[in-house]
Amino acid sequence: MAIIALSASAAQQKDNNDGRYYRLFAPLTFYHNVADKSLALHSETEGKDQVADAVDAALLNIYLNRPDLVENSETELQETGSVREDVDQPIEQKVEYVERVETPVIDMPDDAPVGVVVEKPKFWTRKGDGFLQFMQNFVSGNWYKGGESNYAAVGALTLEANYDNKNKWKWDNKLEMKLGFQRTRTDSVHKFKSNEDLIRYTGKLGLEATKKWYYTLQLIAYTQFTRGLKANDTHTYSDFMSPFNLNMGLGMDYKVEAFDKKLTGTVNLSPIAINYRYVDRCFFDDEWFPSRYGVDDGKHSLFDMGSQVTADLEWKISEMVKWKSRFYAFTSYKRTEIEWENTFSLQVSKYISAQVFLYPRFDDAGKRDSDLGYWQFKEYSSIGFNYTF
Repeated sequence: MAIIALSASAAQQKDNNDGRYYRLFAPLTFYHNVADKSLALHSETEGKDQVADAVDAALLNIYLNRPDLVENSETELQETGSVREDVDQPIEQKVEYVERVETPVIDMPDDAPVGVVVEKPKFWTRKGDGFLQFMQNFVSGNWYKGGESNYAAVGALTLEANYDNKNKWKWDNKLEMKLGFQRTRTDSVHKFKSNEDLIRYTGKLGLEATKKWYYTLQLIAYTQFTRGLKANDTHTYSDFMSPFNLNMGLGMDYKVEAFDKKLTGTVNLSPIAINYRYVDRCFFDDEWFPSRYGVDDGKHSLFDMGSQVTADLEWKISEMVKWKSRFYAFTSYKRTEIEWENTFSLQVSKYISAQVFLYPRFDDAGKRDSDLGYWQFKEYSSIGFNYTF
């Protein structure tokens, strides 16, 4: 690279501290006035300052021979801005001081009584709801407890008492009772018949494994209040403790919370489950009855081991619409029993609601129907009074 030489006359005029030389030692920049002096026919700055002209000539030589050394341009420097010169005095904050105030001393007797309130932890939570409604009811001809399509009324009561010691242990208890009666004109044998009949207890003892999973021992026991009949038929198809079902499962329980906690409930998976069924009444004169509940002729009980899945969910779709669902499935790997109860509720007012109840059921231990196979179906819609406490 050629060595840049300034004219001797210009160098003699100023010492080494002359600020006009800074462009030679600063990062190499393309300046507009250097090109202006070379390309303009009449430059206004040319010839007025010999040192500036010499520096511009040296820069022009580099621009033409080594353009790769140029790092910046004058336009970029202007966009960066300049150093502020309007602040020439230090900024000081004004702080106001106040006199320190002594803490007042309150004289209290040494033996002043101190009240200590200790609240007992609330480990138990209790709730319940009930309703009394009028309904239209549909029952398939092969429904395992009997019944007939009709207009009727039904009442129900659900009670819950749940224990949580806030230290991983939980014990949930739920008792469901439902009883309804019907009267049909075509029935000349029975004045009233039950169309909805249930006593069911569900208990869960759980030990927390993770935030939403519990090791759980689940117990389900259910039967009915009164006899199950069919129109114009003197035969009794079911009764109190006939049948009585007891299911016990060991597995894990999952706590469901979804859609901003609008969908809540539990799902239980029990790979080890026991199903015990007992029939108290002796209806064995009927050839079909033993196969209805899977009990062998001449016996009162049935004992199975297998696996089961249960789910109890509640979804508050809106302030007025709610869906409750109960799913139960048990298999002994020889027979399978599945129940899926669905209740859709429309809250008309504080104490008035309408319901639609859908209940498909599968049980291959019973007699196969020519139309529905092993499937059974029950449905009703109703409107009436409800109360939650």
